[in-house]
Amino acid sequence: MAAPESPRTDSSPWNWLLLAPIVVPLLTPLFNHDEPRLAGFPLFYWLQFAFILLGVGTTTLVYRMTRKRSRP
Repeated sequence: MAAPESPRTDSSPWNWLLLAPIVVPLLTPLFNHDEPRLAGFPLFYWLQFAFILLGVGTTTLVYRMTRKRSRP
């Protein structure tokens, strides 16, 4: 006999925030420039690192807001 399936609980509105790190790097007019430079690097290169931080920060935020807290 199979165990009864529980309803899905991953339908939090916080999950929509995970689209930001996917969509923002696709907006090429944001980084299709040579200026400004940061430590000699053009905008394109250091903005790629900013996109990584955006993804990590967004994933961390969504995880913390949607995880189930254990009850003592």
